[in-house]
Amino acid sequence: MTKLRKVSGGVCAARGFTAGAISAGIKYPEGTRDDMALIVADGLALAAATFTTNKVKAAPVLLSMANLRAKRTRAVILNSGNANACTGAPGLTNAAAMAAAAALALEVKPEEVLVCSTGRIGVPLPIEKMTAKVPALAGGINRKGSLAAAKAIMTSDTVPKECAVEFVSGGKTFRVGGLAKGAGMIDPNMATMLSVITTDAALTRAELRAALRLAVERSFNRITIDGDMSTNDTVILLASEAAGRPELADFQAALEAVALDLAKKIVLDGEGVSRFVEVEVRGAKTAKDAKRAAEAVANSTLTKCAWAGGDPNWGRILDAVGYSGAAFDPDCADIDYDRVPAVRGGMPAKTPFARLQAVAAKKAFKVTVDLHAGAASHVVFTTDLTEEYVRLNLGE
Repeated sequence: MTKLRKVSGGVCAARGFTAGAISAGIKYPEGTRDDMALIVADGLALAAATFTTNKVKAAPVLLSMANLRAKRTRAVILNSGNANACTGAPGLTNAAAMAAAAALALEVKPEEVLVCSTGRIGVPLPIEKMTAKVPALAGGINRKGSLAAAKAIMTSDTVPKECAVEFVSGGKTFRVGGLAKGAGMIDPNMATMLSVITTDAALTRAELRAALRLAVERSFNRITIDGDMSTNDTVILLASEAAGRPELADFQAALEAVALDLAKKIVLDGEGVSRFVEVEVRGAKTAKDAKRAAEAVANSTLTKCAWAGGDPNWGRILDAVGYSGAAFDPDCADIDYDRVPAVRGGMPAKTPFARLQAVAAKKAFKVTVDLHAGAASHVVFTTDLTEEYVRLNLGE
């Protein structure tokens, strides 16, 4: 496996990309904070993307899905403060206006621009204010603009999320970099989030799509905070092809490393969370069973509340596995907290409760459930559920 080296630069780490941000006053008074971002390829880039599987899809999702039919992509324009979801025909018109404004400023075709939005659902975009700012936004993009772009797309996020790696393949050096936002309404598929990932590697469109699908399945589709799937989820991968062609396995490893890093950062920044929990179900009869059981535990409100209180309540974990639909014998199940036995053969282990409490009191720990029913496994990254999460979501 190729060695990966972390580098700075986010989406601008890969050769052939610039980014920037500006305030359009979408939710907050103009100038208070940036809320619109632009990521641009120097030339026509190859693009792949995955989107929310929610039947209710926001206008920018529908527009980007359509624009991906173009052979190449030049830019992605993003905004926070307004999801442009459930806004009907005017919403589609406004999403198209965002793409058109960026295309005009960059002197490219509208279909070569993808659009992402995040924020409150059901509110019309202040499109006139936004399009008026696009020329200045386009004029300010630069090689160091990734962090500004990452900050501009934050909603309830408390920190910007970036990652980039460098690797050598076939004697050549390549980079993969990305940014993301997300903190609430997080659940596969794909979690409430936006992410743009760039690379200077050259691959075929089919290879790029397959690589992204696999990377998303192993990262963004493995996270959950509150069990709610969004209307706007988007992950976009742009390839400038500036560095030539790598070994496909090397590129896949780098792409998955960036995607997983960004996915974990989303969970760590979950709304009001105080625990980061890795849930692994192993020994399942099928991969589907492993996934069902892991997601049931990770999304169990009772279990998440117990974790918020530092309570290693394994009964709630076993209960969640039991109603998940996974095939197993409860009398064979084992549960560990950071390798400390909590359950053996469906019964309490002999571990002192205080020792399990010490694990559950940590800010990050792993729960392992072994069903002893087969060889399949699945991992989900999740959080606890706190009073602060409730307070943050009483209104918007």
